[in-house]
Amino acid sequence: MKQVLPLAAGNYQRHAIHGGDRIWAETNCYADVLIELTHALGFEPIAALPFTLAIDFEGDQWTFFKFPHADMQTLFGMDIQELAIWRPLIDHLEEQVGLGRPVLVELDSYFLPDTAGSAYQLEHTKTTVAINRIDVKNRVLGYFHSQSYFELSGDDFTQVFQLDGLVHPRMLPPYVEIVKLREQPRPGAPELVERSQQLLRRQVALAPRNNPFHAFKEKFSVDLDWLMSADIEVFHKYSFATLRQFGACYELSATYLHWLAQQGIAHAQAPGDALLQIAQGAKALQFQLARAIARKKPLELSALDTMAEQWEQAMSTLQKHQG
Repeated sequence: MKQVLPLAAGNYQRHAIHGGDRIWAETNCYADVLIELTHALGFEPIAALPFTLAIDFEGDQWTFFKFPHADMQTLFGMDIQELAIWRPLIDHLEEQVGLGRPVLVELDSYFLPDTAGSAYQLEHTKTTVAINRIDVKNRVLGYFHSQSYFELSGDDFTQVFQLDGLVHPRMLPPYVEIVKLREQPRPGAPELVERSQQLLRRQVALAPRNNPFHAFKEKFSVDLDWLMSADIEVFHKYSFATLRQFGACYELSATYLHWLAQQGIAHAQAPGDALLQIAQGAKALQFQLARAIARKKPLELSALDTMAEQWEQAMSTLQKHQG
């Protein structure tokens, strides 16, 4: 058995970002995994959230936001590197975890029991997990996924790694990264806040020059023509790429700015409040879209004008005080 951290799925305490009071219970698989892995390693992942402020509407989706690797190394000494897969995947995982390195790997949710009710034994879809523990002999895997830490075993282990001669159709090997934990002094609270603010200034400078909600409203208005005749699966995919992406992301932005305010940083609370309202508005609009599609009735998009104003308020304050 190889493991990085001595964790047990039954008593793992997840980060408050994945608490029951959140507007968006999940963000995206990569961000959620790194939040929990960073938390389990004893760091505060909120300090690494400035990047959420630079997302944009990308024409047919909002930015799939991911922690910049350079930021994770700057703050926590977490050096994330791609791993070339030239042997059976299971061999790489056992070796890297044995070296004390968590492994970020794309697996098939069809064989991940924590996705019961959504994908487990229902749908083949890739998702990123962070492997912390692997016992090949007893076929047990401990991994971070979504909002927490889980374990799988037995037939699920055999299937997800295609052991015992199993071959599932797969065009390419999964994308895999290792997390090398560099030894460096842990910053105290004041230093962590200062380092985080340096990242914030960089990300504020990278924020969209034009309000992304104007472009999104224009595209959304066009998309509604065909969405009204789409089935529920298309709705889920569209919503994930748009409303959930910016809604969940701006809730993380609000969490970050409110954390800064708690550390005594002036002018952080108000933009955090504005971005939290965007997150709430996105969740409400997602429900309204689902109802409109089900009933084949028009959808009012004035909420996006309100979100555009809230975005302007937040960004103008941040550019004034953190730009």
